[in-house]
This record gives sequence, C-alpha cells and structure tokens, in this order.
Amino acid sequence: MATEEKKASSKVDEILEVGQRLLQTRGYDGFSFRDVADEVGIKSASVHYHFPSKADLALRITNNYRADFAEVINTIDEQQLHPSERLQRFAGIFQDTLDNGERMCLCGMLASEAESLPDPVRQETQQFFAEQQIWLAGVIEQGQADNRINETINPIQFAKMFLAALEGAMVISWNVRDSTELEAVTDQLLQLLEVK
Repeated sequence: MATEEKKASSKVDEILEVGQRLLQTRGYDGFSFRDVADEVGIKSASVHYHFPSKADLALRITNNYRADFAEVINTIDEQQLHPSERLQRFAGIFQDTLDNGERMCLCGMLASEAESLPDPVRQETQQFFAEQQIWLAGVIEQGQADNRINETINPIQFAKMFLAALEGAMVISWNVRDSTELEAVTDQLLQLLEVK
C-alpha cells in the first residue's frame, strides 16, 4: 500500500512540475491536461483524478510558487545583507527563473492573462504581487532608516516600480532571448536608490 501511495505522490509531483513549466512558458490558456498527460506519460483522466480541473492545478502550482518564493526571501532576510544587496538578490530570483529553461515569472505570466483566469488563481496571483511589494517597501524603509537608501524615495511607489520593471524586463529579455536586458534594468534601478 505504501508503494502505491509513493507512486501516486511521485505522479502528482511530476504533474505539478510539468504544469508549472507549461504555465511559465505558455501561460494558462496555452496548455491543456492532454499536454501535461503526454509529458508525464499518463492518460488525461489520471491528471483529472488528482486535479479535477485546470483551475485546481493552476491554483496548486501558484500556491506552491508563492511558498517557494517566500522561502527564498526568508533566506535573503536571514543573511542580514545591505539593502541594495537584498534587492540585488531579489532580482536574482527573476534572473535565475529566466535562465532556467527560459521561463517567465509564474505570476507575471498569469497576470498577463488576468481576464481569462479563474477567480481563485487570479486572487492567488494578486496576493503574490502584494507580498512582494510589501517586502520590497520594507527593505527600502529599512535602508532609509540606516541612511543607506536615498530618503527622497517613496518606498511603496518604488517597490511597485521595481517589481513592474523586473517583470517587464523579463518579458523583453525572454522575447529577444537575451537575459542581459534584465541585468541592465536591475543595475539601473539600484543606482536610483543610492544615497546622494
């Protein structure tokens, strides 16, 4: 019995892995359960067994993505780095995603299809962006308190701009197949924060 459960768990992991890659490279509307089933080597009915609908699969993947992202950010926080280094590491998450199989940020890709997303998936995506903006604004506020970041910067507005710029630069880099576009935008944004 334990072997059967382990097999089922392994298949679920494979479905989630393939589903995430397809979401990050094709978007929500760009893949079907058949695509997932073909890559995993199972029947579409088996995907439906674990995830009754595409919305269920996308919601689970997005929830996992948020949790994984939060874990990486916690690791950045634990290192007690200079604020600009923390922001550089944050941008590095996006760079690594782009460099890892030419993928887009999962929530950035989903946000581009917001009107066609099921409500729970859209809400999960919105929550992701809210969490990142709060964290970014907190890093900037801390840097300002330590006189390490320009005090004229509005932390909330800069956090929104920083995140939007990273997502946008990812799209451009992905389109032209040149990840240095994302690096250049990150460098420019960090220069704006320097204490004058």
